[in-house]
Amino acid sequence: MSTLKDQLKSDLTTAIKSRDEVTSATLRMVLTAVTNEEVAGKEARTLSDEDVLTVLGREGKKRRESAEAYDAADRPELADRERAELEVLTRYLPQQLTDDEVASIVAAAVAEAAAAGAGGEAMGQVMRLVQPQVKGRADGGVVAGLVKAALGM
Repeated sequence: MSTLKDQLKSDLTTAIKSRDEVTSATLRMVLTAVTNEEVAGKEARTLSDEDVLTVLGREGKKRRESAEAYDAADRPELADRERAELEVLTRYLPQQLTDDEVASIVAAAVAEAAAAGAGGEAMGQVMRLVQPQVKGRADGGVVAGLVKAALGM
């Protein structure tokens, strides 16, 4: 079992004992998502810490998108709940990169790929170089937008 999953279970126990409803509900949801990921596919498996971080990132993205949708629908109480859950999830996610840090990684990848705007193929080459460096630490949509801008697309 991964140490991150153990930490989530331990923190869930603490949250339940302290009657922290938002944290306990969020951690239950995350542990359920982790368990679902473990049993998905043809064969059950144990997730590594990196796999658990991927699940956490996916759940965080859902919370961000839901909060935006609730804001657009003029439902601030539901948006606030989603943001509170996102705040709990961010405790376990790696520190997010700033836009400047992502831009410098993209610029270095564009220079390394020597791609000066040749369409989708250049974008794919640059994204292959950038993704391992920003995985879980930057929003994929933001990264893709910066790559397109750097390639003049």
